[in-house]
Amino acid sequence: MRFIAHYSGSTGNLYQVIGDTGQLLIDPGVPIKKIKKALGFKVSDVSACLLTHGHQDHAQAISDVVKMGIDSYLTNETAKHEKISGHRVHIIKPFTQFSVAGFTILPFPTAHDCPGSVGFLIANGPDKLVFATDTFYLRPVFTGLTIIAVECNWSKETLAPGLNAAVRKRLYTSHFSLENVIKFLKANDLSKVREIHLLHGSRDNADPDYFRSEIEKLTGKPVYIGAT
Repeated sequence: MRFIAHYSGSTGNLYQVIGDTGQLLIDPGVPIKKIKKALGFKVSDVSACLLTHGHQDHAQAISDVVKMGIDSYLTNETAKHEKISGHRVHIIKPFTQFSVAGFTILPFPTAHDCPGSVGFLIANGPDKLVFATDTFYLRPVFTGLTIIAVECNWSKETLAPGLNAAVRKRLYTSHFSLENVIKFLKANDLSKVREIHLLHGSRDNADPDYFRSEIEKLTGKPVYIGAT
């Protein structure tokens, strides 16, 4: 399994999972033209799309994706927020597993200021990927992970000086800090993990090189920073 972060951040997101049996998109949060270009215009290779929540930077192109005939999986709250329906829209529930194109997918709730937000545990062949963004903590503990792709938005060490109090509060209650990423990694068995992707870094409150260094020192695994 391969994980690719085409776009990652508050200006737009787009992730791709390439497995032995198909391809998944996660969070089509950039214009459809950018999505087609990122995929090399091979949209027909996409088996399905997963949507974590309804904020614009993650869901901007979900209607276009559905119109292109791509089966899309999202919670009922997110479907209502995006006002989409039809036979290509599949409603999912946290902790209710489903399968598509040879992928086994388990949604789980995330802690974000958007109702119905979820992350995904994705298994395909020998690989198991956990994907979580826009959450300030992760409660589940996973086993057998080979790829970790999680938000690392900010750190107490890298907050911008004079940060607005309202922005600070939102960071603390909606986005994964380096400190909480470290706690999450320590709580999980990393023995099979071969790579870690840090996603959705804050433009003003993140230091990608520092984040990569800290996680590499902690885990001894290769660490990649999501494209912005």
